[in-house]
Amino acid sequence: MSSVLVQFRTEDTAKAKATSICDRLGLDLQSYLRMCISRMNQENGIPFSMNVNDLPKNRGLEAMKEASRIASENGIADMSLDEINAEINAARKKVAE
Repeated sequence: MSSVLVQFRTEDTAKAKATSICDRLGLDLQSYLRMCISRMNQENGIPFSMNVNDLPKNRGLEAMKEASRIASENGIADMSLDEINAEINAARKKVAE
């Protein structure tokens, strides 16, 4: 099996810190990077969590999706702006009475 050179750039401080961590683990940086590539191939993906589910939720977007779902279920997803405003005004009148 032939080998190929892989190069990339990183900040000096990032490389120094990574090298220090590898040294404490009894590895050199090149061996660690080869392990990462090997593990990525074994896992057929990134060998650590990178899920969108780990990100904080956008509550505004979630609320809009929920409102859209409710509107679709009630058959009102295609209302015009004028129809929406009429519904709001009617609801306000009921509350005022």
